[in-house]
Amino acid sequence: MLFRSYKTLYLVRHAKSSWKDSSLDDRDRPLNKRGRRAAPDMGQRLAAQGHHPELIISSPANRARSTAKKIAEEIGYDPSLIRLDEALYFSGVFSMCELVESLGERYASVMLFGHNPAMTSLLNALSDASVANMPTCAIAIIQFEIETWSDLRSETGTLVGYDYPKGPGNFTSLV
Repeated sequence: MLFRSYKTLYLVRHAKSSWKDSSLDDRDRPLNKRGRRAAPDMGQRLAAQGHHPELIISSPANRARSTAKKIAEEIGYDPSLIRLDEALYFSGVFSMCELVESLGERYASVMLFGHNPAMTSLLNALSDASVANMPTCAIAIIQFEIETWSDLRSETGTLVGYDYPKGPGNFTSLV
């Protein structure tokens, strides 16, 4: 019998943010009313379907951190354990892959919070999906048959779940 090891990567685009205060730096923009509703709702959907990542890493931008915190609270992940990483703030697919690859074997499931267009590009680069645009607060769940995250780019992952605030309400595959 062959033992297969799987790694699960959750990609989350931050919830809808506010452009109300034009004096704010891009990093400081907060979630708007719709975003403050969507993030906990998406977290509740994850929790209801048994999704509990072992590690959450977020872009340091306020809107991404706020989304991560709201989802973490709904899935029972201690928000104080959320890691912040510059690689998730408009650094591109290569930097985001390097971040995940640096995690080694320790975590079987990791959730990343970031921004478009990089999140959509990362989803398409790492999986069998072809998504034109991840809407705000969309969540993609990609599974890899790898032993360690350092092998991330050696295998194409399988998109096993995808949902967004106006979506079906459950994490189903697009393929």
